[in-house]
Formats: sequence, structure tokens, C-alpha cells
Amino acid sequence: MSDKDYAPLSAACVKSLNDKMYEKRKAAAHEIEKMVKEFAAHNNTVQIKRLLKVLGQDFVLSQNPHSRKGGLIGLAAIAVGLGSANTGKYTEDLIHPILACFNDADSRVRYYACESLYNVVKVARGAVLPLFTDIFGVLSKLACDTEQTVKTATELLDRLMKDIVTESGLFDLVSFVPILRERIYTKNPFARQFIVSWISVLDAVPDIDLVEFLPDILDGLFKILEDPIPEIKKSADTVFADFLYSIKANPSKVDFPGMMNILILHAQSPDEILQLTAIMWIDEFVRLSGPQLLPYTSGIFTAILPCLSYEGDTRKTIKDTASRVNNSLLKLLISKDEETSAADNLDLASIIEVLTKHLMLQQIPVQTKVAVLKWIYHLFTNLPDKMHLHIEELFPVLMKVLSDNSEEVVQQTLVVMAELIGTKPADGGENKYFTKFMVNLLRVFSSDRHLLEDRGAFIIRELCVLLNSEKIFKVLAEILLEEQNLRFSCIMVQSLNTILLTSSELFELRNKLKDMKTDESVEVFLGLYKSWCHNPVATVALCLLTQNYDHACDLVKAFGNIEVTVEFLVEIDKLIQLIESPIFTYLRLELLERERNESLVRTLYGLLMILPQSEAFSLLLRRLSAIPPSSMNTSVSKSEHSQTQTTSSESKRNKINFKELFEYFNDIQDKHKEQKHKQKQILLTNTNELTHSDI
Repeated sequence: MSDKDYAPLSAACVKSLNDKMYEKRKAAAHEIEKMVKEFAAHNNTVQIKRLLKVLGQDFVLSQNPHSRKGGLIGLAAIAVGLGSANTGKYTEDLIHPILACFNDADSRVRYYACESLYNVVKVARGAVLPLFTDIFGVLSKLACDTEQTVKTATELLDRLMKDIVTESGLFDLVSFVPILRERIYTKNPFARQFIVSWISVLDAVPDIDLVEFLPDILDGLFKILEDPIPEIKKSADTVFADFLYSIKANPSKVDFPGMMNILILHAQSPDEILQLTAIMWIDEFVRLSGPQLLPYTSGIFTAILPCLSYEGDTRKTIKDTASRVNNSLLKLLISKDEETSAADNLDLASIIEVLTKHLMLQQIPVQTKVAVLKWIYHLFTNLPDKMHLHIEELFPVLMKVLSDNSEEVVQQTLVVMAELIGTKPADGGENKYFTKFMVNLLRVFSSDRHLLEDRGAFIIRELCVLLNSEKIFKVLAEILLEEQNLRFSCIMVQSLNTILLTSSELFELRNKLKDMKTDESVEVFLGLYKSWCHNPVATVALCLLTQNYDHACDLVKAFGNIEVTVEFLVEIDKLIQLIESPIFTYLRLELLERERNESLVRTLYGLLMILPQSEAFSLLLRRLSAIPPSSMNTSVSKSEHSQTQTTSSESKRNKINFKELFEYFNDIQDKHKEQKHKQKQILLTNTNELTHSDI
């Protein structure tokens, strides 16, 4: 190549630029700087452009690494010679050739490229901002360079670029965000630290509102927060804190919905810092944006509900924050101040899907299930019309939850069920789910005897607190009339009878039955009686409660026709204990008037005759021996007065056809005998079949 091809460079200068010695290349650079100053002074743009072309192509693109180094130092010299006033005209011609060298295989070339670009940028300052994305791209790569000298040079250039961006008001954030969004997903720790540092710097610049573009980079920022290196995690955590501060200071510019799905995703992370950060942001977003986020309720539930059951000090903050989010959402739902109804922003179908999923999973802890049930309850109370569409979906799930191991979960389920089955429909008719629930409840008890034994009384008592106890007992009694499994009917009646006689929740119903002063109380007695006939001892107890002593005496006499088993004697034993309890105080006082209550005395003696000489036998015998003789009874006038007092209840009892009831009782007992006999036959048949098959 002739000297003319390198004009306006002299042959000596060309030779020096190609030399392997740095000092000679530096001397050539000084010559170029003087040359450019003269060109600039005479506004000789042709020669300047010619010089840029020679250095930017012939040298920088040369196969000789020393030539490339000479081209890089020459380009920096041009910038210095032009000065800050003139460099802006040639920024692209200066920078693009330098950027091409950042991918050079020779680490020394990459180092000199950094040095060259640093010198160009130092002169050009704000004039390089139109090329910022290109510079940022190569800087993010060089931050990961394996050569320490290159990384050190990159850090110097990086700091200079940050100073320029900070002091300039011309930064093009819109053009920069796409490359930031791309680079933020890097997994290289050095690149991550580089990205975080730039985000931190940009967020601190008053004229740059990076918060508006958070939806574009938030996911990647969370990925960086997950980095195992403590320094990177700490830097990212600081950036998150700064962003959240900015969001709270100026929420009007924040795209809350645009970030919710990202937060919901990372709020389920196993990384505790990541999870806490995401939930803290959700907490602030819900409080700051309100109804805007109601469409994301199901997703928020997916994220926070499991956190409500966290235990241990390390996750207490996560649990507390999740609890705040839960409460904030609840306040949004029940708020009456919003112009738009909360119901209009809720996707109930997806919410119900998430809630039921959390109820059905066995491994879901108690606190989470209780929170879910409370949400279902609040949805029913606040959005009854819309929730009515989901009853069929929820009903079987709630029925299954009644078998949960936690008493607290069962209790909250009953609260929800009471709201579901206790509310009258808009047309004013009967709630069809009341009877349906009772039918299903008995079906559950029938299939799961352990549940009946362990929780049956608790469930029914809770229902009696939440709903009308009289209606509950009447409906259960009606359903038991249709029960084909007579053995279950007997057990269920025994349980219901114990609840009726002992539970404080049934106090009013007991008093109503005891007095028998109204047609309604008689109707309740008759409704219970037919089902109670499945359990002879319970039937006697019901008659004692309702002061139908004559009929109780007839029933006890009929016990002679009933198979007396150990279980039967245990039930009588329990009845004796109940007679000695405060509930039957009025009955014991009736014994003071023996002549008037002879049937009561005979009933007790009948029970005594059935019992073996056990502790219960001795207890009842002592009670009967305490009855005063007939001669010690009160005066006739007092007896007559007492008779007058009970006229109302006696008149109601006189309307009852006890003969018909007695026949019904005997019919039911015959059916029990028949079913027991059939079951024994089936058992024997199956045993014989097994024996023959073994042969």
C-alpha cells in the first residue's frame, strides 16, 4: 500500500501506528492530535473525515493486532484534537469503529478499545448519548470479561458514562429500556451487578422516571434478587426498596396491574427474600391502587394463602405481610365507598377455583384452610346473589371438609354452611340446601362412624348455635324416618338425644318440650318421637323430658320384649346418670308428689329392675329410697293447686294418641329385630361360602 492511501497521515506516522511498541503509537497519536487541531481550526472537514476513515477502517479493521491498537489510539487522538465543541459532529464515525473492537479475541485490543472509548467519551460528553444503547451493550459484555485489566478499564468507562447520564437531561429512556429488558436476564454475576448498578443510577436521576417502565424490567430484577451471591442479592434488594419508595411517593404514574402477575409469580418463590419482597410489593399495591387489583384476587390468593400458615421466626415477617394483604383485600370487598361495586371487578369463578383447591389439598395447614373458609363466608355475606351461582360447586367441597382433622376448620366450615343453608331465597321460600345439607350430614356420619363419635356432637351443637336448633332436630328426625340402615338410626338417635338432654345450646328447646304448653311444642314432640323410637332408651328419655310419664312407664314395661345387650344396659346406665344431673332437677322434684306421679316412680323402678346390681343400680335405688311415703305428701289443696298449674300442659298431652305412638314404637322395634336377623343370616351365609371356597 502506498503512502497516498493513508493520507493525510505521513509515512512515519503510519509506521509508528503499526509499531508493536506503545510509546511509538502514542507519539503518532500526538502527531494526529496536532493535525486534527489544525484541520478543525480551518474547518477542514474533508481531511477530518478522511482521517477518520483511514483509522476506522484501514487500521481498526486490520488483521494486525498492533495496527488495530494504533487505529484505536488514533481515534482517541482525533477526539482530543477536535475538542468538546467539534466532537459531536463526528461521534458516530469515532465510536462505531471502537465498539467493533470490544469483541476482539486479543485482550489487549479490548483493553485499548476501552481506553480509546473512554477518551472519546470524556471529550464528547453528552454528545455520545444518542449512541448510549450501543455503548451500554458492549459495556454489559465487557463487565463479564475474563481479563482483569479489561474489566478494570470497563469500570472506569462505566463510571464516566454514569456521570454523563446523570448530568444530562437528554437521556433517551424509551430507547434504552428494550436493551435493559434483554440484558437483565443474564445469569452472569458480573453482568447482573453491572445491570443493577445502572438501574440504581437511573432511578436516582430526578429527570428520569424509570418507575413508569418497571413492568418491563421487574421480572428480570426478581431473577437477579434470587442470585446466590450475597453482594448481588443485597444490591438488588436495595434497588427494590428504592423503587418501592418512589412508588409510594408518586403512585399516579405506576402501572399497578401491569406488574401484578409478576409479583404473584415471585411471591410463590422458595427463596425467602424474594418471596417477602414480592408480597411486600403486593401489600403496597393493594393499599395504593385499591379496586384496580381486584381482578387479580385469585392470583393474590394463590400467592398469600399458603403463607398464612408459616411458622418460625425466619418466616414470621412473610406471614405477617401476607396477613396484611389478606385483610386489605377483605376491606376492599366490604367497602361501600367505592363508586364501582367490588363485585364488578371480581372474577368469582377463578376465585372459587383457587379457594376450593386449597380446601381439598390434604397438606394445606389449618390457618390457611380457616382463612379460605372465612373468605367464602365473606363472599356469601357480601355478594349473595353472585355466590348463589357457585353453591353447587362449593357444597360438596364443604361437606368433605367437615371430616377435617382440625376442630377449628370444622367449626369455620359450619359457619360457612350456616350462611349457605340459613339464608332465605329472594322469593321468600324455603332454602333447599338446608334439608340437602342435613341429608348429606347424616350420610357422612353413616359412612364415617369415627367422625360421628369424635365430632358428631360438636358439629350438631355448633349448628344449633348458628341456626334454629328446633328446625335442625325436626329435619334430622324427618330424614331418619326414611333411613334404611336401622342400626345407624339407633346410633344417630342416641347421639341426638344426648345432645338434646345435655347441651346448653338446646336449653330453649328442652324447656319447650318440657312444658308442652303449645300445639307447636306437641308437634315437635311428635316429630322427634317417631325417629327416637329407633332407640328405646332415648324414647324413654324423651318421654321423661316431656313429662309423659304414663307413656314412659308403658315403654319400660315393653323393654321385656327387647333383647337386653351390654350396649342396651350401658344406655340405661347413662340415662340414670342424666336423671341425677341438674337438667332433670324438675323430674326429681316430681317424686315429692308420688301419688300424682306414680307412673314416674314405676318408670324408675322399671329401669331399676332391668339393671344388674351395678353402680347405676345403687345410685337409682338410693334415689328411689329417698321418695317420701304417701302420708308425707302435701295437702290436698296444694295438690289441687299444682294440678291447676299444669292444666294447660296436661290438656295438650291429652290430645296425643299415646296408644298409636306405642304401636308405632313396637313396629319399629320389630323392624329392628327383623333387620338384625337378616344380617345374621347374611353373615352366616358369607362365612359358609368362604369355608367351602377354602376346601
